[in-house]
Amino acid sequence: MTLFKDMSLSALVAGFIATVISYAGPLVIIFQAARTAGLPAEVLSSWIWAISIGSGVLGIVLSLRYRAPVVIAWSAPGSALLVSLLPQVSLGEAVGAYLVANLIVLVVGLSGAFDKLVARLPLSVCAAMLAGILFSFGSALFTSLQEQPLLVLAMFVTYLVCKRVSPRYAVLAVLLVGVGLVIGRGELSADAWVIGLATPVWITPQFSPMAMLNIGVPLAVVALTGQFIPGMALLRSSGYRQVPARPLLAGCGLGSLLLAPFACHGLALGAITAAICTGREAHERPERRYLAGVVGGLFYLLFGLFGATLVSLFSAFPQALVAALAGLALFGAIAASLAGAMAVPQEREAALVAFLVTASGMSFLGLSAAFWGLIFGLFAHWLLAHKSVPGAEQAVGSRPDQATR
Repeated sequence: MTLFKDMSLSALVAGFIATVISYAGPLVIIFQAARTAGLPAEVLSSWIWAISIGSGVLGIVLSLRYRAPVVIAWSAPGSALLVSLLPQVSLGEAVGAYLVANLIVLVVGLSGAFDKLVARLPLSVCAAMLAGILFSFGSALFTSLQEQPLLVLAMFVTYLVCKRVSPRYAVLAVLLVGVGLVIGRGELSADAWVIGLATPVWITPQFSPMAMLNIGVPLAVVALTGQFIPGMALLRSSGYRQVPARPLLAGCGLGSLLLAPFACHGLALGAITAAICTGREAHERPERRYLAGVVGGLFYLLFGLFGATLVSLFSAFPQALVAALAGLALFGAIAASLAGAMAVPQEREAALVAFLVTASGMSFLGLSAAFWGLIFGLFAHWLLAHKSVPGAEQAVGSRPDQATR
């Protein structure tokens, strides 16, 4: 009865908009990852079903349990990581890596070591690694100008105008403008659009050491630093300090583990879309804003059931629209990552190393650029932050001319 008593139109609208924006932006990255890996439509449909159902169920349960607008979503930076890495492994090996990544998140959540782990990891290096992962998406926006200059420029200008007028709905506006132009110019492949329910597809996991290091470890680090940290910061800054981090991480880790064999790469706390549900737009009274999280979860469940329809819809769009939309949807994440990477002057060189290695796309000893970016960045951070050996300063000071040689 309390649920219906607290219900309001503003909470319904906020939950709906948050869900739509999730599908308008971050979902496009999953389509791009599936395209580069050549995944069949039924696997992509299962992927969408898994992340949607998991986000919906966890969002509803956690919002009701803690009376706070807890918005769960799939990891957008994690999806971006998979664009370059999925083509290098089999689907079974990818699922095995998902299990490892989500097991790490689950252990961190159950142990209560989240705050301690965050305190030990140099966030500048983690942010730089994330910026390196997302870099190709930002650059792909402008390289797609060669294919569809009018379409991409229209979407880009729409994004800038909306960021000035109404930043929260910029990505949604970009989607509407892009789709409108594609339909108006007759470039939508109507034959590819079908209406159908999603069917879960079981994928037997295979455990490959290379896949676990290439995908599993970076996926866990990106989820913890790129999703859970800003997600918890948003909840606490919005006044929901009663919500503990431990059950949220454990719930996302467990849910992701159960859904990984159906292609779910990972569930995490929402940050950008969650801001819609935690603000005054959801309800004037903070104690009633939890309904926005519940409503958002219900819409996730609804959209997840029609995963096959979403797959066919996005398959009908030109590649340039998908690339431009993915790049613009990640603009905020790229900017935040770069700002975080360069926030501490003493750590900038180590962060730069992590960014350059990750953005290079290099592969060494069969391991990906994201893994090496983290390793090189941490090594540079340790080496540069390490105190000088006693007497070293005196030795250098006795021969100042060597510094200029």
